[in-house]
Formats: sequence, C-alpha cells, structure tokens
Amino acid sequence: MSSWRSPAAFLQLVNLAALGGMTVYFKNHHDYNLQEHEARMDELEGTLRGHIGLIEEALERIEGQKMDGKGRKTEELYTARGKDEKKK
Repeated sequence: MSSWRSPAAFLQLVNLAALGGMTVYFKNHHDYNLQEHEARMDELEGTLRGHIGLIEEALERIEGQKMDGKGRKTEELYTARGKDEKKK
C-alpha cells in the first residue's frame, strides 16, 4: 500500500487520467468534424446535381430537342440527392 502514497504513483495516475480525458475529447471533436464534413458534402452534391440539370437543359435547347418543362430536370436532380441507391 505504500506505493499508492508515493508521489510518483500519484503523478502516473494523474497522467493516465489526463491521457484518457484528452482521448475522449479528441474522439468527440473528430466525430463532430466528420458530421460537419458530411453535411457540407451533401450540400455540394445538391449544388452539382442542380448545375448538371441546368447544363443538360441548355444542351437540349441548343440541340433543339423537346423540353419536358422549364426547370423540371434541374428540380429532379436537386431533390434526388442522397437517393442513388441500387435499384433491384
């Protein structure tokens, strides 16, 4: 029991507690950053899909193809984000 009363053992215990606390803190911080990154990527994906729709509509107008309604393709691509699941 005398080893628990020594200053070195106390400092080692404090050091382990600090290490464990910082590990938990950095894990939480990392998880938060991953969620923020995913939200930014979802927003970027929607923007890119919208731009692709605008480009396709402009291409159809240039080629003289029949349009299916003003902005319909753009709206479909904006609302379709996150729905690229494999169809069975």
